[in-house]
This record gives sequence, structure tokens and C-alpha cells, in this order.
Amino acid sequence: MNKFIYYLVTLCESVLGVFGVPSFYDQPRYTVVERLDRGVEVRAYEPRLAVETDGRGLGDGEAFGRLFRYITGANQRGDRIAMTAPVETGGQRIAMTVPVEQGTGGVMRFFLPHDVAKAGAPEPTETGVRLVNVPAETIAALRFSGSITPEARAEQERILTEVLAAGDRKTTAPPVFMGYDPPFAIPFLRRNEVAVRLAAP
Repeated sequence: MNKFIYYLVTLCESVLGVFGVPSFYDQPRYTVVERLDRGVEVRAYEPRLAVETDGRGLGDGEAFGRLFRYITGANQRGDRIAMTAPVETGGQRIAMTVPVEQGTGGVMRFFLPHDVAKAGAPEPTETGVRLVNVPAETIAALRFSGSITPEARAEQERILTEVLAAGDRKTTAPPVFMGYDPPFAIPFLRRNEVAVRLAAP
């Protein structure tokens, strides 16, 4: 990819990200199958591929760094998977997707684009980083904006849990956080979500 075009796209992505404008990132595919109280959506997600690491005992920055190193070349092919724009490496055009998913247990995931998953993503070379195939699943999600503080996340998880309990919806795991915007985005324009995987009816 021409360097000028790469940096131009990167700059546009950054400017859009500040204002919370949806970027050009690929996103996991889902269908909203039901809308519940207080803005909770029940979504049917297609199968997808992610790269993840267990950040237990580490800070968020350390876990993020492991995944960032994977998409910037710490993989068996040395491919670069850009967070802000597609790049051309080894003849393969690849890009990262949003959201970034973080579970309460310390696991952090980057979802990979559909074309990369289809072609076969390169294996990680760093210890503690792995590729995972996430099967089709049903997820309940609640969107909110603002700064991502532990208190804000806990409050949204409480709302999500209450709505699901009122509808007698069974979950299979603790809630996770899904972030769609860069950390420098204007807080009130951010797209944040708390989500939980639902048991089959």
C-alpha cells in the first residue's frame, strides 16, 4: 500500500475516532433478534475468529500490549494487522476489527476480519497469546457512552443483569465489556457495551 495513502487513512481514522464517528473497521456480524427493556438487545452472532490473552495478574495495558504485538508482527508470518487502516504486507491486505472484548476474568480479545479468518490467520509467536474460534452464539448487550470507569461498568452490568433476570433469561458466563472507540475519543460520543452470553432456550 502506498505510504501516503496509508498515513492519510490513519489520520482520517484518528480524527473520526476523536469524535466517536464509526470507523472503517470490520465488525463481527450479528442480527438483533429481540429488544428488551432499558435498551438491552438480544443478538445472534455469526461464528468469528479472535486472538486473545489471559491478563490475570497483569494490567490492561500489558494484556493489550500482547495482542498489539500480535497484530504488528508477532506471528508466524510476520503479518501486520493494522488497528487504524489496512496495510499491505506479504501480498495480504488485513485489518483488525472492533470491538475489543474484555472479560471480568482478565481475558482480552481482538476480533479478526472475516477475510483473514477465511484465509487462515497466522499463529501467534508470543507465549500466552492464542487464536480462538468463537462459535455462533446469542448475546444480550447494553450500549452506553461516557468514560469507562469500574463504577460505570458495574452500573451497566447491574442494569443488564436486572433486565435479563426480569425476563428469566439464563446466562452462561459473567458479563464482558466491549469497546468500539480509541481511548482518546470524546467520552459522551463513545460506543461502549456490556454484554453477556445467553444459554440456549
